[in-house]
Amino acid sequence: MNKLEGKVAIITGGSSGIGKATTELFLAHGAKVVVADISNEAKLYVEGLVKEGGEAIFVQTDVSKETDVQNAVNKAVNKFGKLDIMIANAGIGHRDTPIKDYTLSQWQQMIDINLTGVFLSNKYAITQMQEQGTGGSIVNIASIMGHTGRDGQASYNAAKAGVANLTRSLAISHAKEDIRINAVNPGFIYTPILSGASDEALEKVASLHPIGRLGRVEEVANAILFLASNDASFIVGTNLMVDGGYTAI
Repeated sequence: MNKLEGKVAIITGGSSGIGKATTELFLAHGAKVVVADISNEAKLYVEGLVKEGGEAIFVQTDVSKETDVQNAVNKAVNKFGKLDIMIANAGIGHRDTPIKDYTLSQWQQMIDINLTGVFLSNKYAITQMQEQGTGGSIVNIASIMGHTGRDGQASYNAAKAGVANLTRSLAISHAKEDIRINAVNPGFIYTPILSGASDEALEKVASLHPIGRLGRVEEVANAILFLASNDASFIVGTNLMVDGGYTAI
C-alpha cells in the first residue's frame, strides 16, 4: 500500500543519513519529493533517483537562509502544483566542546541551521498549505538531546529543545487548519556523522540505549512516514521518541 500516493513532499537535508532514507521511503510510497539540500552532490543523487523512475527534483538549499527555503517551496509548487508534506530534517552536529572553548560564531551556526532552519521550513510550508486550504503534515526532526542533557553539547541540546517546543507551539496554532505538526526525536543513529568514530566509541554510545545498539536510518524514516501519512491523522504536537529506550531511563 502506497501511504503517500499523490502527495508532494519537501525533505530538507534529503540526500544523506536519515534524510536519504526518508527520501527513498517516500518515493517508494508514491510521493513526489523535493530534495532541498545544501550539498552539490545531492543533485547527482536525485538524478539517479529519477533514472530509477522516482518523481523527484533537487533544489540547492541552505535552510538558514530565508530566501533559499522560500525558493524550495516555490520550486515544489511550480513543479508539482502543491505542497502536502514538509520534513524539516537538515541539521549539523559537533564534537563535545566545553562552553569556554565554544565561540559565538559556532553557537550562532548551530542555532541558525538546527533551529532557525526548522522555523523557516515550517513558516513557508504553513503559508503554502494555508493558501491551498487542504491541510498538510509537517514533521520536524528534533533529538533526544532536546529532552536530556549531555556534557559538551550545550548548543546542540538547546537548538533541539527549541525544535521540540516550536513543534508543540505551531501544532496548537494550526491544528484547526488540518495542518498537523509533529516531531521525531531520534536517539543515536548510525549516520555519516558517526561513521568516523572508533569501534570502542560506537559500542559505548550503543550501550546507552536499553535496546543495546545504535538505531538505523530506516527505523527513523519509518517513524517519519507514519507521522506524515494519514495513519497519524489524530496525532498533533507530539514528540515521538525513536531512541531504543534512551529517554525511558
